[in-house]
Amino acid sequence: MENRILGLHHVTAIAGDARRNHDFYTRILGQRLVKKTVNFDDPETYHFYFGDEVGTPGTILTFFPWGNRVHMGRRGTKQVTEVGLSVPEGSLDFWKRRMEEHNVIHNNVAEKFGEQYLTILDPDGLKLELTVPRVADTRTPWETEEVTAAHALRGFHHITITTQKMDATARILTDVFGYRLAQQEVNRYRLVTDAVQQAAIVDLVEAPGEAVGQVAGGSVHHVAFRVPDEAVLMHFREKIAALGLQITPKIDRNYFYSLYFREPGGVLFELATDNPGFATDETVAQLGSGLKLPPQYEANRSHIEAVLPQLD
Repeated sequence: MENRILGLHHVTAIAGDARRNHDFYTRILGQRLVKKTVNFDDPETYHFYFGDEVGTPGTILTFFPWGNRVHMGRRGTKQVTEVGLSVPEGSLDFWKRRMEEHNVIHNNVAEKFGEQYLTILDPDGLKLELTVPRVADTRTPWETEEVTAAHALRGFHHITITTQKMDATARILTDVFGYRLAQQEVNRYRLVTDAVQQAAIVDLVEAPGEAVGQVAGGSVHHVAFRVPDEAVLMHFREKIAALGLQITPKIDRNYFYSLYFREPGGVLFELATDNPGFATDETVAQLGSGLKLPPQYEANRSHIEAVLPQLD
């Protein structure tokens, strides 16, 4: 297993208003703010990490809230168009009522591949699917007073990539990442990895007549796949480079090490390590409580703190 992709690590999306984004994921969805830092390439923009108590890989949904500098994106091909989050059996009625109470756009409960799910849109239009997995998700959730363990999100269930032609994307997932085709419903193909029990699913939707999407507000910026450490990370770098794809050098993201490449269907993929984790500059109890800056920006902390939006 040491040279296998261990399912999903995190998904990073684009938001508008920072306070609205923070409130929705922490208060309404009941996630923990695991880390409050800044965009490495734009330090006057937050980078929020939401997840379980410690930010376990496979639970981490992250955002760049660019405020009024970003316009609304458009779902289409060459995109991650849906993010599936695992919830317990019997919890969808709770979530439907909660969406109604907070005026969150949502659909009626539906089913695919024998699993029930509730589609909701976050305040920026990101499409989330709260999904009851066929096999119970045993991950320990983060709880709040309003969202207890009986209903709380467990982490990722799946992502959906919409593509005009799926073959080249599927080959990366199967031949390089070790996924296999498990099920098909019409033009939706479910690929799974046996390396992990959860955060193990990628759906490919082949839509040859659909327009190319636009990555902006309410869109997924990239999806990160999980590897245990840097040695495995570099093993996959060699495999991907050998295919003739452009891939970055190893990048230190403080809480994990990363590589980035654009898969042939147009979606930005990242590979990210488990190490060192989020409890490196804060204790587990303190996670998300302070603004943590990459070392290169510490000298500008006063300015950065002054321009970042207040969250409370």
